[in-house]
Order: sequence, then structure tokens, then C-alpha cells
Amino acid sequence: MDSRAFLGLQQSHNPFRWSLEVTNAISTTGNFLFGGSGLGAAISAMEGTSGRQTVWATAQYLSYAKPGEVMDIDVTLAVEGHQMTQARAVCHVGNREILTVNAALGHRPLEVSGQFEAMPDVPPPDQCFGRTHRAPVDGTINDRLEQRIAKGKPWEELDGTPSDGQTLMWARIPDVIQGVDAAALAILGDFVPMGVGQALGVRGGGNSLDNTLRVVHLVPTEWVLLDIRVHAVERGFGHGLVHMFAEDGTLMATASQSCIVRFWKG
Repeated sequence: MDSRAFLGLQQSHNPFRWSLEVTNAISTTGNFLFGGSGLGAAISAMEGTSGRQTVWATAQYLSYAKPGEVMDIDVTLAVEGHQMTQARAVCHVGNREILTVNAALGHRPLEVSGQFEAMPDVPPPDQCFGRTHRAPVDGTINDRLEQRIAKGKPWEELDGTPSDGQTLMWARIPDVIQGVDAAALAILGDFVPMGVGQALGVRGGGNSLDNTLRVVHLVPTEWVLLDIRVHAVERGFGHGLVHMFAEDGTLMATASQSCIVRFWKG
């Protein structure tokens, strides 16, 4: 299964229109489309329409799509150059806009390259404990992701003591066996809200306002290390960044977000 099949994304007879049936399997325990699923679907649609790979994509989340609804994705290729395409995807349920995504896609054959961010030294996934959740995750997106905490606290041990703002977590999508791509990284990169709860030391998190994915270098890997860094929480909003590393230490992408901070009931 690839990431497009994982999400259930379908292209219509019109190459510029795609559709996504919103199911529990790509939604949160709060019963709405997971932000990473929405961004991943929009990225996959723009890559499918343009025939080019994502350089960066930024999503603004406007409303919620619920299981049982069908979200249409309309792709516009605003500028098509020799090496790069600038595109836009408007994701909507009927006349209700759910998210809008702008992106650049392409490849430039440049001889120089370099990675200047090093992967933190952490134990391998099988030596880390599994992430616990505030509610049953059966049938939701979290049921389809395997998550193991290398630095952070279990849900039950969050007692109001702040951390240094960094959470390290291994994650993988067991169903996606054809390699990590930009859409898969969009799903795995939507964890700044989880990091906010860890940073504050509270049983909370938030709802994403945006997410910007910057794709660096894709390499084969089963697990992805998420280096979640919460920079600040102020005025009811949290801001942070996720560095995504392959098991061999390759920086594959970064994702930055702002979110509405919420405390979970119970």
C-alpha cells in the first residue's frame, strides 16, 4: 500500500479534481479529519496532477470534515516552469472550505548539497515505550500509526511539570510499505499539538491552525524520528517545529505549526 491508498484518495476523470472519503481511519479520536491526513491528501493530489515532487507545502485549516463526508480537492497549477510548478489545492465539502494548501513542486539538478541538522542520539524504536492516549483509538488514525516515545512522558504521568519543550518520538505507518513520501511525512509531521501538552506537562494538546512541510531528501526507512520542538505558548496558541529523520540520520523534512491550545476533559 502507498500513501494515496492509505488515505483513500481518488482522482476523477478531471485530472484537476480529486476526492477523499472522510473515514474514521484517517480521522482523530475527536471525530474529525486529522490535519496531517488533509495536508497529505492535498500534497498527493498536487503531485499527481503536476507530475512533480513537493518542495514545500503549507496548509491553512479553516473548518472540520467529519467521517461520512466526501472532501473534494480542486488543484490549480498557477505557474508551470521548466523545473518547478507553483500550485494550489482547495479542499472543500460542498461549499464549506476545509483547508487550502499552497505548494511548490519540482527538482533542480544542483551538484552541491549538505545537511546541517544532526539527528539526536536516541535509543532505537524497540527500546522505547509506546505512546498512550487519552481515549480509545480503535479505528482512528492513531490506531494505524505506531508511536514510541524516546523522550517524553506517558499520558498518565503528565502532572503539570513543564519540560524543556522537546519531545522525541519514533513513528511509522505499518500499512505504507512502498516507501515514505511527502504525503506520508505530512501525516507524521502533524505532532506539534501533542508536543505542546508534553512541553507544558499537561493533559492537553490542540487543534492545528496551519502546517508547513518542507521536504529535504527522501530515503528508504521504516521508522521516522520526530524531533518535536515547542518554541512557545502564549495568548492561547502554541508554536513549534518538527524535524523528521530517517533511521540512518537523514533529515527528510521539517514541519512547522501553530495550534489552538486545549486542555482535555477527564
